[in-house]
Amino acid sequence: MGSRLADFGAYAHLWATPTLRDVFAEQAVYQRWLDVLVALAEVQAELDIVPRSAAAAIAEHADASGLDLDRVAAATRTTGHSTLGLIQELQRLLPDDAARWVYYGATVQDVTDTATAIALREVARAVHDDLRGIEAECLRLSVAHRDTPMVGRTHGQAGSPITFGWKAAGWADEVRRHIERLREGAPRWTAGQLGGAVGTLGFFEERGIELRTRFCARLGLTDPGISWLAARDRIAEFGAVSALISATTARIGNEVLQLQRGEIGEVRESRPPDAVGSITMPHKRNPERAEHLVTLSRLVRANATVLLEGMVSEHERDARGWKAEWVALPEVCLLTGAATSMCRAMLEELEVDADAMLRGVWATHGRFASERLLAQLSPTLGKHEAQRLLQELFASGTADPGELSRSLAADPRLADLFREDVLVELLARPDVGAAGVMVDEVVARAHRARVADPEHWP
Repeated sequence: MGSRLADFGAYAHLWATPTLRDVFAEQAVYQRWLDVLVALAEVQAELDIVPRSAAAAIAEHADASGLDLDRVAAATRTTGHSTLGLIQELQRLLPDDAARWVYYGATVQDVTDTATAIALREVARAVHDDLRGIEAECLRLSVAHRDTPMVGRTHGQAGSPITFGWKAAGWADEVRRHIERLREGAPRWTAGQLGGAVGTLGFFEERGIELRTRFCARLGLTDPGISWLAARDRIAEFGAVSALISATTARIGNEVLQLQRGEIGEVRESRPPDAVGSITMPHKRNPERAEHLVTLSRLVRANATVLLEGMVSEHERDARGWKAEWVALPEVCLLTGAATSMCRAMLEELEVDADAMLRGVWATHGRFASERLLAQLSPTLGKHEAQRLLQELFASGTADPGELSRSLAADPRLADLFREDVLVELLARPDVGAAGVMVDEVVARAHRARVADPEHWP
């Protein structure tokens, strides 16, 4: 399938979805370039810039499946021009009176940037659909586990209790912001490009602006208003948003990986019957998808940096930046699409062990109540003095909540501040604060937004 391990038949599914691989396949890329040339010729014919018969002939023969791609490659190498091989191959198929009007007044970037905008539309649609699927799964988990207590962890250590629904609601809320970013960025990322030699449309004289407006409309793209040959912020922004999206899927994946650790065991990836965790340790059940999400995000972020570097260019055209996009941008798109698809599938089949979560709370031996105890003491002792005293008492290492409550009540410094029955009550059940209220807010807000969402992006 290709010269990279990521393209091998055995591994390709890990680095891209079939849908997005099709978007960036060689023939598909050439077809988009041809579609751009067809749209340009048809609009030029409407404005009497090229003969209508020539535009019709170009449209009739602009089919990448009928091109000799070996000849395209050979001519590209011979001429050293990025698109001349494709143009010459199309011209070879056309009658002489039509061939001379191919690519009339346009440049490489007019074709490739416009085709890129079309490709980004396909990528964003696929990612948008997956994000909505991820959000739906997070909302389902939020509702199902709204009141499922578990240990909240900070700095990798057990802290105050939360609920798993609250954790999932945080994921859902983050994903919703990415959905909004995709929607807000649509008119910027799907802008056509038609500028000619240096971006001034000088070749077309007074008809240039109308030509560009009609050209973009024909392809369903935004008219940029001014050429963006050297302004690569659109591409860099798409890369940055993709990096954000993949980082969120990595955060979710990393959380699943950590919570699946044997000593925690609160969630688990599903395990197909034929899956093998380890060929040397048969007991293992590895979180394959969860850890791969982190790998994908690292690669997206690295390639997004290349796109950001392309923003620093010289004068009106600088191939060093936008040709680097030819490598980095497809990688960003393919890897992000793989990440959102994989995250969605992982969440759809995620196994949640509510009993293990509750056991984790009790395993803290009453220390889960330290924040509430601090709140009880702070009005009288002051927060900092109360914190000092409790830290000293908790350092005693007692492992029994009943013994802990008796120790606290018996401490002469606290005797007048705590009754043992109050301590017993505080230690009898995990207090998750306003977690449920926050879950309800996120779920309600998300459902309102989902009703208003367009069926497809943008």
